[in-house]
Amino acid sequence: MGFLIDTCIWIDIERGRLDRSEIYAITRQEPVFLSPVNIAEITYGIALLSDPTRKAKAKDALRCMKRKPTIRITNETAEIFGAIAAELNRRGRAHACRVQDLWLASQAIQRDFSLITANAGDFQDLPGLRCVVLPAP
Repeated sequence: MGFLIDTCIWIDIERGRLDRSEIYAITRQEPVFLSPVNIAEITYGIALLSDPTRKAKAKDALRCMKRKPTIRITNETAEIFGAIAAELNRRGRAHACRVQDLWLASQAIQRDFSLITANAGDFQDLPGLRCVVLPAP
């Protein structure tokens, strides 16, 4: 078993709204992984920052994040993604605005990991996904 962490959690840690010990209390000795999706979302946010101090702090946080082992997006991940997106479409639930969340969920499902998030609504209707939901800070 292992854990994948939603980008919102990484952001809350970086901003000091969530302490790392709260994550350790959940994951204990189980491995925690980073996704390329996390890197993409954080890099996007950094690119939009105009304040040099905040940008430097966010870059430091990204460097710390990247110390975690990263899991790959594979062909199997893509198949899971496609199946979930199609199921959401059949249910009349748009997935276009949730693409990054679907990639994270697909990676977690593929590897039988739990996904830690503070945004339960982003993941509540995804079949086969185990979530650990933290209260929003």
